Amino acid sequence: MRPRERRESGKQDLFRSRLDQIIDMNHALVKLARTIDWRFLEEKFGAVYTDKPGQPPLPTRLMAGLAILKHTYDLSDEALCDRWVENPYFQYFCGEEFFQHALVFDRSSLTRWRQRMGEEKLQALLQESLAVAPRTEAMKPSDLARVVIDTTVQPKAVMFPTDAKLLNRARERLVRLAKKLGVSLRQSYRRVGKLALITHQRYAHAHQFKRANRSLRKLKTYLGRIVRNIERHIAGNEVLREAFVRPLYLARRVLEQERRQRGRKVYSLHAPEVECIGKGKAHRPYEFGVKVSVATTVRHSAGGQFVTHAAALPGNSYDETRSAPSFHRCKRSSATSSIAASPMPAIAATTPRPITSSRSTPPARSGASRRRSSVSSNDAPPSSRSSATSRNTTACAAITSPMQAATPSMPCSPPPATTFAAYSRG
Repeated sequence: MRPRERRESGKQDLFRSRLDQIIDMNHALVKLARTIDWRFLEEKFGAVYTDKPGQPPLPTRLMAGLAILKHTYDLSDEALCDRWVENPYFQYFCGEEFFQHALVFDRSSLTRWRQRMGEEKLQALLQESLAVAPRTEAMKPSDLARVVIDTTVQPKAVMFPTDAKLLNRARERLVRLAKKLGVSLRQSYRRVGKLALITHQRYAHAHQFKRANRSLRKLKTYLGRIVRNIERHIAGNEVLREAFVRPLYLARRVLEQERRQRGRKVYSLHAPEVECIGKGKAHRPYEFGVKVSVATTVRHSAGGQFVTHAAALPGNSYDETRSAPSFHRCKRSSATSSIAASPMPAIAATTPRPITSSRSTPPARSGASRRRSSVSSNDAPPSSRSSATSRNTTACAAITSPMQAATPSMPCSPPPATTFAAYSRG
C-alpha cells in the first residue's frame, strides 16, 4: 500500500497552536523546508510501494526529512528521535502542523525505510540537494565543471577481530541457535570456552605466545566438536539444515582461515561482508568496513565544497580501476538533477593544484609551456586526492546549504554508502 502523503491543510485547533505561529519562519530549517521539492521525492520513493492491501507506510516527507536531519547534524537514530520530540523546527521540517509530544513513528522504522529504499532510490536525495543549491545561490552550475574523485573507508561498527574472539563467538552463536531449535548437544563448552579465551588474551598480553597458541588450539577444538555434533543431528532434517546452513558455513570459514591468508576472510560474524582495508594512515593502519568513492567539486562555492556523488565499492579493489565508473556515475547524477537545465560546461575530473603561499611569486612561464600544461591536464585520467585530504573532509548534507549563511558549519561524520551532497571545511 502506498503512503498517505502529507499536504499543508491550514486547519486550526482550538486547544493547540500551529507550528508556523510559534516558530521563527526565517529559521534556516524553515526556509529549507520551503525550498525542497517534496513532490519529487514522493514520486521517486513512491515507486517502491505497491497498491496491495495492508497498513499504509509512513509519509515520504517524514522519512526523507528524518534522513536529511540525521546526516546534517550527525545524529544516531536514538539521538534523532530524542531531538525530534523536543525540537519544533525538526517537526516542521518533517511536515508536522502541530507540535507532537510523542514520536509518531518507531525508531526501527528508520532502518527498515533505508533498507527498503536502497542505494538507487536514495540517489534522489542527492539529486534534490544539487537542485536546491543553485536555487538558494549556494552554488553556481558552473562550479560542477570540475570534480575530484577520491576513495575513503566507511568503518563498520564491529569489534576488533582476533582469531580467539571469532572462534569463541562462532561457538556461542551455534550453541544459542541449537538451544533455540531444540537440538540437544553433547557439550556446550560454555565455561571452558570462556576460560580458554581469557587465558589466551592474558598470555598474548604477556607475550607468552606458545602458551597463547595452546589456548587458541583449544578454542578451535571446541568449535570443531560443536560443528560436527550439529551436523550429525541435522542430517536428514531439511528444516534444521536450512536453519543451520549459514551459521555452519561461517563457522567453517573461521576454523579454516589462517592468520596470513590471502583473499577474503571473516572479520565479523554478524557482518561477514566487512573487509580489511589499509589506506596508509599512520594512526590507523587497517580499517574494517567498506571502501567508498566520493566526488567533490574543485571550486569552493558560496555554500561550501559540495559532494556530487558517493557510492560504496565492495571488493576492496584498486582505486584507479574504480575512478572511471565513479566519474561516469557522477556525470549521470548531475545530469538527472534539475540543474542540468541551466547551461554549464562538461564535467571533468581533475586534481587541484597545490596551494602556494601568497608571499611567494610563481615563476613566469612562456605561452607554449602554458599550452602544454593545459593540454596535459585536460587529457589526464581521473586522479584522486591524498588520504590526508580525505580525512579532512567533513560531510554534511548539501541540502543544508541555505543554513550556511545563518548558522556556522557543524562537523558531521561521513554519510553511509547512501548519497548525500556535502561540503568540506577544507
